Amino acid sequence: MAPEHFAIASLQGFHQHIREPREVGGPLRFGFGWLTNFKSEESQAVHHRALLDLIQILTDEGVADPARVFVLGFSQSCALNYRFAFTHPDHLRGVVGICGGIPGDWDTNPAYRQAAIDVLHIAGTRDEFYPPERVQDYERQLKTRARSVQFKSYDAAHEFVPEMRPDVVQWLTRTADEH
Repeated sequence: MAPEHFAIASLQGFHQHIREPREVGGPLRFGFGWLTNFKSEESQAVHHRALLDLIQILTDEGVADPARVFVLGFSQSCALNYRFAFTHPDHLRGVVGICGGIPGDWDTNPAYRQAAIDVLHIAGTRDEFYPPERVQDYERQLKTRARSVQFKSYDAAHEFVPEMRPDVVQWLTRTADEH
């Protein structure tokens, strides 16, 4: 999903949950999320601290160029990454959001600032959690704070499909070398 010259670091949310099987009688699976309904502000703070620490470690060790750090999130982590990006804009070059949302407090939280951050937001036309009518205004909303926003839709449900991969790689490659 990332260009060859990119380092990839993946953080796992710490709240474990059971995912229902897609087919009847299928196995139960476990997932990990960053938020629960209980004290979500604390979970958001842990997410921000984890990203800040990871970015610091990777840049100190010379693994990552501090001027070219991107975060990518799927589903729940989209809004978390947007919260981080527009609260700590000096730490990122860009954000890729896949099949997820923008923060519910996007218009009211004074912590979110305008930033020299580029955004690629990807949506699925058959996404049951973020259907087209829900995400139709995301591009405009993200443009109120981001330097640039590219919004793309794919024939997909709430999933990352192979057709998305070359577009993500191309966007990352182009965006890393701009500005």
